[in-house]
Amino acid sequence: MRRTDVVAAGIPQQATPAPPTSWLDRPLSSWNQPGRPVPKAPRAEQARADTMQRCQLKALGSTSGERALVDAGWIPYYNFDQQILRDDVEIIAGMTGADGMCRPSGYNLFVFVGGVFAGSLSPAPMTSRLDSSSGAVRITARDTITADFARYTGTDPLCCPSSHATVRYKIDRSGPFAIVVPSEMRVRQ
Repeated sequence: MRRTDVVAAGIPQQATPAPPTSWLDRPLSSWNQPGRPVPKAPRAEQARADTMQRCQLKALGSTSGERALVDAGWIPYYNFDQQILRDDVEIIAGMTGADGMCRPSGYNLFVFVGGVFAGSLSPAPMTSRLDSSSGAVRITARDTITADFARYTGTDPLCCPSSHATVRYKIDRSGPFAIVVPSEMRVRQ
């Protein structure tokens, strides 16, 4: 939660307004639904081919997850240039565009279990260097994923979020389709 007022010497003072609330400010709940296809990519400002050429991105399409992202209009890429794959779980980033320094915008992280879409790690597309944008993502144990997210206040410079949240996800395989479910969040300053 963001604090909106500060008490100094017992006198309430006006603080910088809190930025709009994020999904990380609310109790965790699942936005993924089993058996759903990869969501369609939002419309991008620049054509996919132009973004790929400008940012010198190589076309990914060797796995069923990568191909599913391409078919849904995303530009698949490896989060921090690392393929995230363990057993039958694959996590692939997909973006719709990139800023002037080729940092992803309109992106999400997509989880595939046995080559089938199991959910995203954020309920909405993210933009690098803004509140709730993702950082490191790990498959930490069988069917457990952790992802770090930047938490910016209204006064934080773009380089330096004042805190981070780590969300732990479980892969639920109890039904006919696996689903990614957020299960725990920790905030660190």
